[in-house]
Amino acid sequence: MEHPENSEEYKGLTVNKGIEQPSIVNPYLKLRKKPRRREFSVGEYVEGIVKGDVTVLSQAVTLVESVKPEHQAIAQEVIEKCLPYSGNSMRIGISGVPGAGKSTSIDVFGLHVLEKGGKLAVLAIDPSSERSKGSILGDKTRMEKLSVHPKSFIRPSPSAGSLGGVARKTRETIILCEAAGFDKIFVETVGVGQSETAVHFFLLIQLAGTGDELQGIKRGIMEMADGIVINKADGSNIEKAKLAASHFRNALHLFPAPDSGWSPKVMTYSGFYGIGIKEIWDMIYEYFAFVKANGYFEYRRNEQAKYWMYESINEHLRDSFYNNEKIISMLAAKEEEVLNGKLTSFVAAKKLLDAYFSTLK
Repeated sequence: MEHPENSEEYKGLTVNKGIEQPSIVNPYLKLRKKPRRREFSVGEYVEGIVKGDVTVLSQAVTLVESVKPEHQAIAQEVIEKCLPYSGNSMRIGISGVPGAGKSTSIDVFGLHVLEKGGKLAVLAIDPSSERSKGSILGDKTRMEKLSVHPKSFIRPSPSAGSLGGVARKTRETIILCEAAGFDKIFVETVGVGQSETAVHFFLLIQLAGTGDELQGIKRGIMEMADGIVINKADGSNIEKAKLAASHFRNALHLFPAPDSGWSPKVMTYSGFYGIGIKEIWDMIYEYFAFVKANGYFEYRRNEQAKYWMYESINEHLRDSFYNNEKIISMLAAKEEEVLNGKLTSFVAAKKLLDAYFSTLK
């Protein structure tokens, strides 16, 4: 483009064109194509998982979390073949309010149990955004020591709309981790709800000194907890933590006794300074010994297996409905009729269901 200063109006003033700038892209740079990830057969997945290969395990978990039908078919075969190698772990659900120090606590809890031997898998469930459906999945970065430990496996997963912050595929992932030899499994969630359907022991982390101790005493979450621990019991916060612990102990007396017969304990600790960690784990081991002795451990596992059978039925029915061609063609029109007030939500739902069932005949 010519400079306007070089026009006839500005005689005697000349502006040079300047030096042509080279491209910012290196002409000698050869772009290398990213190598495609190797796809394993069902047999190779199972063999790799049983041998404890975390790379194969990670790819298998990715298959489990995939919504593609072809991935799901392979994943279900892998899970089925891994079932005989599963069922030999301590599954511990860990939850608490945001900022309670869950990730820091898991870091020190994990190092403590790994000192006794064995392998640890951490399934960190991150909340999915209701707007974008995405998750940050940043828990692994907060577990600095555990993330580099050779005997640990940390897998962040999006909650993907599951109730209580427990990922829809958590149970299947647990089976794969157990088959890979992980005898301790932590399931970290941002909430509660269905945690009891995937774990054996539920640990609730609370805080003191926030002015919100009584708000933490909620019936649903308190009834579910097998153990309550008050974090950040250090420095000037020790007395506040002890006071909060007494509030929780008093509240526990107001609830009916759990089916397990176990009386939930309330303890204080400091995840940052590593104070009281051994005492918490002594309490957890005591719980497992107690429920195995009275038969509740086996009963709860059977109840969980039954629950997941019905949950799988519901999931497959839902997928079958929304992937049905006739429903796909009708759904937008019925939605529009509901929004325009031509149909009620219930009538529209019945018409869609009737159409779906007619395709099954």
